[in-house]
Amino acid sequence: MSGVLAEAAQQGTQVGFHTKVGVRWSDMDVFQHINHARMVTLLEEARIPWLFEDGLPTVTLRDGAVIADLHVRYRGQLRHDDGPLDVLMWIDEIRAVDFTIGYEVRAGGADPLSAPSIVASTQIAAFDIDTQRLRRLTAPEREYLSRWHRV
Repeated sequence: MSGVLAEAAQQGTQVGFHTKVGVRWSDMDVFQHINHARMVTLLEEARIPWLFEDGLPTVTLRDGAVIADLHVRYRGQLRHDDGPLDVLMWIDEIRAVDFTIGYEVRAGGADPLSAPSIVASTQIAAFDIDTQRLRRLTAPEREYLSRWHRV
C-alpha cells in the first residue's frame, strides 16, 4: 500500500495509531461515495501496518486471527476525492483471547479535531489454525496492544 504514513499520533488528549489509506476509484459506488464493503476493506488496510508488519509483537496474529465483531457508523460521506483517508486507531478493550480496535476516519487533510466521517470498531480474536480454537493472547501481544489502550 503506497503512501501510508504510520506514526503514533497525539490527537487532542487521545493517543492512537495514525495512518493514511489511499482510496481507489473502484471503492466508489453508484452514489459516488465509498461503498460499505470497501470501507470495511479500507479499515483492514489501515490496521495492517499497525499490527501485522514484521518486527511487531502482534505479527503472530497474521498466522491466526478472526474477526469476531464489526461495527461501522457513518456520520458523513467520504468520496474518492477525500483520499487518502486519515485513519486513527486505538485499543478499546483487551481480554484474554481478543481485543477491540476503535477507529475514526476523516477525509485527507481534515482537521484532526473535526468530527470523523466514520466511527468503527473491530473485535479481533487470536486463533490457532492447527487446533481450530481460540488461543490466549501472548504476553508480548498484550503488552504491545496495551500501549495503544484508551482509558
